[in-house]
Amino acid sequence: MKRSILILIVMLTACIGGVLGSIFTLKFFNLAGPAYPSIADRQQSVLAAYAPDTSYKVPEGMDFLSTAKQVTSGVVHIRTSYGPGDFSVNPLEFYMDAPARSSGSGVIISDDGYIVTNNHVVEDANNIEVVMNNNQRFYAKLVGTDPTTDLALLKIHASHLPFLKYGDSDRITPGEWVLAVGNPFDLNSTVTAGIVSAKARNIGILRDRNNLQVEAFIQTDAAVNPGNSGGALVNLQGELIGINSAIATSSGSYQGYSFAIPVSLVKKVMDDLLEFGQVQRGLLGIQITDVNASIAEDLHLKVNQGVLINRVNVGSAAEQSGLSNGDVIVGIDDHSVNSVSELQEWVARNRPGKEIKVAFLREGDRREVKARLRNNEGNETVKKKEVKFDLSGVQIEDVPYKELAALQLEGGVRVISVATDKWKDTGIKKGFVIAYIDKIPVDNVEDLNRILDFKRGGILIEGFYPGGQKGTYGVDW
Repeated sequence: MKRSILILIVMLTACIGGVLGSIFTLKFFNLAGPAYPSIADRQQSVLAAYAPDTSYKVPEGMDFLSTAKQVTSGVVHIRTSYGPGDFSVNPLEFYMDAPARSSGSGVIISDDGYIVTNNHVVEDANNIEVVMNNNQRFYAKLVGTDPTTDLALLKIHASHLPFLKYGDSDRITPGEWVLAVGNPFDLNSTVTAGIVSAKARNIGILRDRNNLQVEAFIQTDAAVNPGNSGGALVNLQGELIGINSAIATSSGSYQGYSFAIPVSLVKKVMDDLLEFGQVQRGLLGIQITDVNASIAEDLHLKVNQGVLINRVNVGSAAEQSGLSNGDVIVGIDDHSVNSVSELQEWVARNRPGKEIKVAFLREGDRREVKARLRNNEGNETVKKKEVKFDLSGVQIEDVPYKELAALQLEGGVRVISVATDKWKDTGIKKGFVIAYIDKIPVDNVEDLNRILDFKRGGILIEGFYPGGQKGTYGVDW
């Protein structure tokens, strides 16, 4: 009897174990394969029973989505070539001595094609190509450069372009969120975020033979790398507040510090280059240094910040206004000035002939004078580049609009005589209308002057004769 009960218990246990084992195998190993054809469908069916968590919201002032979307289309990729270039007179030269290439970024600042970038991005380039956010490409003309601020103005033949609105860099404060937009390492339309770390930084990277360089950078911790130069620094309203220009690094890549030229200075330089082709720099005519605790103690000053005048140049705006050696400048046009970089920025915003207010300390007393700025030649006039109608032996003139329209051109320059073998050997003849230089449209004689100012080596000239015959010539410029 006991033996039968034992056998029954063993059989019952085996049956139960077999059933449980089968259930376990079917559930966890699913040897027959999935019962659904799509992982995405499976996810939707499983998640359908769960309500999404909507309790978390991005804190106000930290949502970068709309700003990034707004500004990326206004930042372009700039590609430059050096050496013989893409349009060399000798077509074999390109293959025998291929041009060096580089790249950076730029910011569209007008709907009709003006672009700001860094001078060091386009310096000495034979050809400049602009690639839009949508991959549309243009050859750009270099309108003007200013090495003292490391800025340059380009122009492309386009209209209805997205552009970045100027902001107010004077109103930004350390701790404020900003975005940097550019093309680091050829990675198009890269957006990084950071805060304003400091203002009016002088890091000693610009050099000028007349010691007129202006460094009053906005310092940020937004990641900026090679290729970002010339790109945009924007606030969370999508306004342009600076042009990214430099990084402080021992490795060549980003290490936590990046620097941008404030848009308050950018605006003035761009207007100068647009109107005159060169910067109109107003100067006080003084040699200066930062006031610090040691200088304040040595000279018995009552301030530890400001700008000490070491020397006043003869015939300068400073001398005419009554400023003297030993004066400490503490304000320009009702704005506090605590360092050389701040003073340089506030003065550099003005053209020669502009009168500014200078607040200073003398023997402990605060005083104020008005100074009418002068250029580096000591006068108050602005200088515009001379327009040349004789270009190394070829005489040129502007073309009336009706004649341009007959050739279906928006601009051009007519050849009226050819005097030198350099031009005669090309085959170009009287009456030829120059419409393009290295694929860049030519508007008029002044525009052609500006284009050729920055050209070196062989250039490609394209245009038309009065009857509509097309001509293409190469000149060793």
